[in-house]
Amino acid sequence: MTIQQHNPLLPGAFIKRVYLEPFDVGSNELACKLQVSTGLVSRLLNGKTDVSPALALKLSKVLCRSPESWLLMQDNHNLWRARKEVHLSKFARLDFVNLAT
Repeated sequence: MTIQQHNPLLPGAFIKRVYLEPFDVGSNELACKLQVSTGLVSRLLNGKTDVSPALALKLSKVLCRSPESWLLMQDNHNLWRARKEVHLSKFARLDFVNLAT
């Protein structure tokens, strides 16, 4: 059984809430530590860009969480959003039993 979350946090929102705001760290400092543009960090923090595998590796080193956790957080949000947009009632299963005969 899968537990459905209600609007899982995007990685950028998580970063703001857990790392930047409590420790008064700015997005420019984070961009510098990640060695990426301030624009990329701004888009990440504002939910305008997804965490890529390369960015997950950098976040892992700078923020001390596994790269898998960053990608999983992104995937969980993307899957939640897709469940709201994709109407599965339009699809039918393949009948593998009858296809094999």
